[in-house]
Amino acid sequence: MTDRVRGQYEAYPYPERDPADEKKRLIVGSPSDLREIDHYLFAGRRDWKRPFRALIAGGGTGDALVMLAQQLADRGTPAELHYLDLSEASARIARARIETRGLQKRVTFHRGSLLDAGKLAPGPWDYIDCCGVLHHLDDPAAGLKALAALLKPHGGMGLMVYGELGRVGVYDAQAMLKDLCAGAPDPERLATARALLGDLPATNRLRRNPLVVDHLKGGDAGLYDLLLHSRDRAYRVGEFAQLIDGAGLGIASFIESARYDPATYLGDAALLEKLKPLSALQRAAFAELLAGNMKTHVCYAAPKARAAVCVARPDDPKAIPYGRDVDFPALARGLANAAPSATFDGLTIKLKLPASAPAILTLIDGKRSLGEVHVQLEPAMDWGKFFAEFRQVYAAFNGINRMLLRHTG
Repeated sequence: MTDRVRGQYEAYPYPERDPADEKKRLIVGSPSDLREIDHYLFAGRRDWKRPFRALIAGGGTGDALVMLAQQLADRGTPAELHYLDLSEASARIARARIETRGLQKRVTFHRGSLLDAGKLAPGPWDYIDCCGVLHHLDDPAAGLKALAALLKPHGGMGLMVYGELGRVGVYDAQAMLKDLCAGAPDPERLATARALLGDLPATNRLRRNPLVVDHLKGGDAGLYDLLLHSRDRAYRVGEFAQLIDGAGLGIASFIESARYDPATYLGDAALLEKLKPLSALQRAAFAELLAGNMKTHVCYAAPKARAAVCVARPDDPKAIPYGRDVDFPALARGLANAAPSATFDGLTIKLKLPASAPAILTLIDGKRSLGEVHVQLEPAMDWGKFFAEFRQVYAAFNGINRMLLRHTG
């Protein structure tokens, strides 16, 4: 990154965080939630009593670092976490957040570019988080290759880059502010940006985009990062996939996968039939165009040799389904009154469930295996029918990242 980008994050660490808030809440999200890492990269089978090494590359003010450190501590996992970032101001905030939680013995801090990660934090790593960084690099491909080279053969990565379609209007505003702010100091640049935002006509694409709110709610850091950044690009699905492929990696799963499935949005059977010959990636690209609201792309990626087999599968009777921040028995009791749905960036997705869904969900308590759910299900059904109906339930809730699988042995 250039000195200008480094200077931005020294002056305006992003996102704005108050370390004192760690006493009252834990910020969780995707990627890098430990439950997701287990499900999407280790097939739900990782033994968390074993040591775990993770690199947070471009850690900013510490959201992923703090989440991972706390979740690993809660599991009692012997863990080694390394944080890498160019900005000392950002690192100070991340370090203070870690110290507030008493987790400082688990974390080593490095200052520098992720391009130098091989020297600063050589690994090899079980897991690497790179969230919101690649799209600010002069050469994103070189950055991702540098990180991928540090993975263990059975390791994986959590990635996030900006999505083009959901950021409509952002790059229009960036272009205008480059004309208005040439050579101006940062305080003047921020004041000019606010003046422009306050004077945008009703037809302006940023003003009409309700999905992007950092300039409205993110303080100086959010406004600067969104509209005054000196290096910022966005990706469509195909471009993101090419970036990942070029680093010798494969996409294990997008998050949330339902958003990348045209069947989530289309009800016309003839249209869906026409899409069947498309590859999974082509379908994902079609869904992106169809939805039109993806402002980021989040995925888990692994070395190509294992990317297709590292996600937990819903066809093993020993697999234990559980809710990610969802109480399924409680949800089952409410299904008689309303069908479940989920809303992402202004678009509500209605979940498609079989008639047996309430009976199945009542038994999913995070303790019973699929085999035990099948045995205890009333009315009873043979395994073939049960598996077919459970797959529908699983597809609906895993598609919105709310049902995951794990194994005890």
